[in-house]
Amino acid sequence: MSLKKREHITTKGLDDYFLGIYNAFKFVRLFFREVFKPPFEFKEIIRQCYEIGYKSLPLITLTGFVTGIVFTKQSRPSLVEFGAASWLPGLIAIAVVRALAPLVTALISAGKIGSNIGAELGSMRVSEQIDAMEVSAINPFKFLVVTRVTATTLMIPVLMMYFAFVGLLGSFLNVNQNEHTSFIAFFQSAFSPISFLDVFTGLFKSIMYGFTIGMVGCYKGYNASRGTEGVGKAANMSVVISMFLIFIEEIVIVQISNWIRIA
Repeated sequence: MSLKKREHITTKGLDDYFLGIYNAFKFVRLFFREVFKPPFEFKEIIRQCYEIGYKSLPLITLTGFVTGIVFTKQSRPSLVEFGAASWLPGLIAIAVVRALAPLVTALISAGKIGSNIGAELGSMRVSEQIDAMEVSAINPFKFLVVTRVTATTLMIPVLMMYFAFVGLLGSFLNVNQNEHTSFIAFFQSAFSPISFLDVFTGLFKSIMYGFTIGMVGCYKGYNASRGTEGVGKAANMSVVISMFLIFIEEIVIVQISNWIRIA
């Protein structure tokens, strides 16, 4: 391959990359412009909340319960070695509220919800259903994108709080089995080191993660092309990009919260 062809391919790749970033920012800007503009699709938002939230409960329940038990089992030997077994409930609560509940809930949702949104909108795009909505004077962006992003932004925090409760419940069962700690004593010890900043940070994380999952899934699905191959690619890229952005957001938010905590 000649040098000129290589330069052309490299330039085209960079152009496509920056064009994709520009289109993504346009997509996000259009969302914020449409979300506050009537008419509001409340029925569709409620339906999406049901699809995203209620239908994810079995998976979140199982994952949260197992996470609480496993993390407790892994943490106990180290604390017992230093004679600090009584700190176990507080340690688990801090780990779950600050990190595990928002992050694990977001990763599970990115795999389940993000892929579903990407595949659903992608199939509607390649089958020209979105084009048909535009012809029939329906705003497809508001009906399909705004409702789904709003639902993910609302429901991921709810799922996160449910995950935290189930995780602490699993931890309690393990602690009760080994130390015979009562339910009230466990949760009093668990919540004593939890501050308002911890709860606020966890909620803020989950809101950002929910918005990211919904926005990425909708963007990839809404702009899918090339038939069934494009639908599969949209679903796959929705998961990959969402998880990547979630980890970036986790690093940034944790660093900011640590600065606030130190100050």
